[in-house]
Amino acid sequence: MPPTPTSPATLLNPRREFLKSGAQFAAVSALAGVTLPHVHAQGTDTIQVALIGCGGRGAGAASNALSVNTGPVKLVAMADVFAPRLKTAYDALKRKHAASVDVPEDRKFIGFDAYKHAMDCLRPGDIAIFTTPLAFRWVHFAYAIEKKLNVFMEKPLTADGPTSRRMIDLAAQATAKNLKVGVGLMSRHSRAMQELHQRIGDGQIGDVILMRGYRMAGPLASAFSEANPGPLTDLMYQIKRFHSFIWLSGGCYSDFYIHHIDHLCWMKNAWPVKAQALGGRHYRQSPKGQRYIDQNFDSYAVEYTFADGGKLMMDGRCVTGCNDMYFSHVQGSKGMAVAAKNGDCGLPSSIYSGQLPVPERMRWTSEVAPAERDPYQNEWNALTHAIRHDTPFNEVKRGVEASVATSMGRFAAHTGQEITWDAFFNSTVELAPGVDKLTLDSASPLMPDAQGIYPIPEPGRKRDREY
Repeated sequence: MPPTPTSPATLLNPRREFLKSGAQFAAVSALAGVTLPHVHAQGTDTIQVALIGCGGRGAGAASNALSVNTGPVKLVAMADVFAPRLKTAYDALKRKHAASVDVPEDRKFIGFDAYKHAMDCLRPGDIAIFTTPLAFRWVHFAYAIEKKLNVFMEKPLTADGPTSRRMIDLAAQATAKNLKVGVGLMSRHSRAMQELHQRIGDGQIGDVILMRGYRMAGPLASAFSEANPGPLTDLMYQIKRFHSFIWLSGGCYSDFYIHHIDHLCWMKNAWPVKAQALGGRHYRQSPKGQRYIDQNFDSYAVEYTFADGGKLMMDGRCVTGCNDMYFSHVQGSKGMAVAAKNGDCGLPSSIYSGQLPVPERMRWTSEVAPAERDPYQNEWNALTHAIRHDTPFNEVKRGVEASVATSMGRFAAHTGQEITWDAFFNSTVELAPGVDKLTLDSASPLMPDAQGIYPIPEPGRKRDREY
């Protein structure tokens, strides 16, 4: 099979080719900027934003938007399917950014069509923030492109092949309209990791042979869920507990582990060609003795293989009382590097001679100015700078690629099968067909049995689908 536009065969370039292809993409985007009108709201220096998805990450993204160092930004509309969640986010943002929050009651929208109403409050060139579960990402992105809006969207972007291909197509449409699009993979905006990437590319640890990512801690967010107690419908309960359901979020594997997978693949300038994995669920009862009904495993161990034979090992665990590990390493033929010392991209990054990260072998450690230590803020500064100065900026393609790589590991663990990049990307299995037609009264794409139990992965038994 010839390589797809996003297959590893087209991405596994030496650094020289990686930079060359990036320059070609920038040139094309720059040409688009010359031939198309500058998409930035005219007549004012203030960029308006609409927040679509008002959970904790949404409020955080909006706060970053209102804190940029590139010029004034104002929040003017908000949308969610849960009114209390919108109110909580509004109150927090109003307390912190009173002068920059102008969202009267008639610009607060509730429902599955609320995203349209919120974006209708913006002018072409303003910014729509997408922080809903990923199942709705392509739906909202398509409308933003129609409205000629710039976008910031949270990770992950996709959880299956059909929506991945759809998002790649939408990304091309956004570039053709000279729209700027940021993706919440903030490791790429870590100043420490940017310098580490350059140093690895310059050969300071030799050839990259092995990468290791660990996110092992107790369960968090809505990864584990008990049966719906009512009165919410199955659809609304699942959205409220979205980390528990693969169609909504890609489950805990996609949502929690994508940052390490993304920045480690970046360090190698490549995406994996295949993945195989182990995974399982040790405990299916809550501390209160209630059955958990979510679709997640509590332990994952994934081996990704690259075209040159290099490996990425990603270990994830959501079990209380075990040894906690949360960092990422890069092993090379001449030395090793600490990418994230802690967390998703915690400072500092560092390089060592040999394969042990011990002080006497340290050859470099990152030093970052205080004003640039927050990668969440850096990514927003970069997006708004591109909007104001009309420079190329579209992170969707690599956001989809990071989502595909992550989903490959999840799929391999859930089915017990080896999965290739091309097989996953070209799959016809769509987890939530018709998601663009959902209403508050709709049945969910995933329904429980009479006991309120949802289908779960069964490796070796369910081999072509995850559930």
